[in-house]
Amino acid sequence: MGCFGFLKAMMIAFNGIIFLAGITILGVGIWVKVDTGSIFNFLGKINDVPPEINQVLNVGYLLIAIGVLLVVIGFLGCCGAMRESKCMLLLFFMIVLLVFIAEVAGAVVILVFRPVADALFEKVGTAAVKNIQKDYGNNADVTGLWNTTMDALKCCGFYNYTDFTGSPYYTKHNNTYPPRCCPTNSPCNSTVADAKSADGCFTKIKKLIDNNTVVIVGVALGIAALEICAMIVSMMLYCRVKSTMA
Repeated sequence: MGCFGFLKAMMIAFNGIIFLAGITILGVGIWVKVDTGSIFNFLGKINDVPPEINQVLNVGYLLIAIGVLLVVIGFLGCCGAMRESKCMLLLFFMIVLLVFIAEVAGAVVILVFRPVADALFEKVGTAAVKNIQKDYGNNADVTGLWNTTMDALKCCGFYNYTDFTGSPYYTKHNNTYPPRCCPTNSPCNSTVADAKSADGCFTKIKKLIDNNTVVIVGVALGIAALEICAMIVSMMLYCRVKSTMA
């Protein structure tokens, strides 16, 4: 197998994986959109939820768009290399180039509009705390959602244990906090060291992102490098096919 055959085989294998990943993401996106109704019904029970949060639920559309894009890229790259089609290889190159440019532009936008995101999280935090103080311990759906979240992330409240002060649970349990805020002490109150040291769920997520910044940046750079390599290989195959058909 010569260099051309090796590049062709790698192009087929790589884009075959992308095609399968696209189908998977597309399926997840369709599933999210089908089940969105139940999520909206739950949010409808929460007061003071900022309207911007509804845009987060449109992640289903984003997944569908990403899935379709990956399916198209994978198909063009795989079939273009397999059939040695100049048209498909050129389309593959152009789409990957546009995606690469969009990713760079998106990174710039994220950096520029970081304060907007912080303001949105502040609104979400205010609504979450009000939701806890109004419904936690009284509304089964809200209580179950927060319990599941706190169990999964090993956190307490949105910001900290004080979010539960004045909640129905706090009142019904002699001014104590949920056991999840003090896993090693009972009853859980403001004098327990566990409660004071327990991270809020927002703080826990933020720490998780901050602690994995290097990994996130590394993955982003890796994806960018793969896209550049894919564009180079597609153009090499394009030129080789062109020369052999001349």
